[in-house]
Amino acid sequence: MAIRNRKVRKMRGKRWHGYGGKKKHRGGGSRGGRGYGGSHKHKYSYITRYEPFHYGYKGFYSMKKKEKAINLDDLQKIAEKDKNRVNGRASHVMQTIDLKALGFSKLLSRGELREALNIKIGKFSPAAKEKVEKAGGKIVSAME
Repeated sequence: MAIRNRKVRKMRGKRWHGYGGKKKHRGGGSRGGRGYGGSHKHKYSYITRYEPFHYGYKGFYSMKKKEKAINLDDLQKIAEKDKNRVNGRASHVMQTIDLKALGFSKLLSRGELREALNIKIGKFSPAAKEKVEKAGGKIVSAME
């Protein structure tokens, strides 16, 4: 009966552990340079095949999330433009503006709000919330 050997990954007593002679596993020279060394020379074909977007990029991507803020005076302009576009709106119906859908992430308090608005946004300053509520509107958190 044939006996199947166990698959043991440890190379006990193998001397060079699959790397050939001892000099063949030393330093970066045995792999053509460390990292991206030689990427514009002898490793060019490797880079173009396995990392096709490596060339032509410079710098880094910021880990900080870029926030796009809007002030109340700019929001008032958007509300007026929207009201002019949709004529015949009942005056008692509160206008809703989804700032998150418009690409904004924070509401700031510069300027005044002259009408009641339902505002949907993720972040807002306390002063902005106070001014919106003073005008008769309310802020609905887009996080919910």
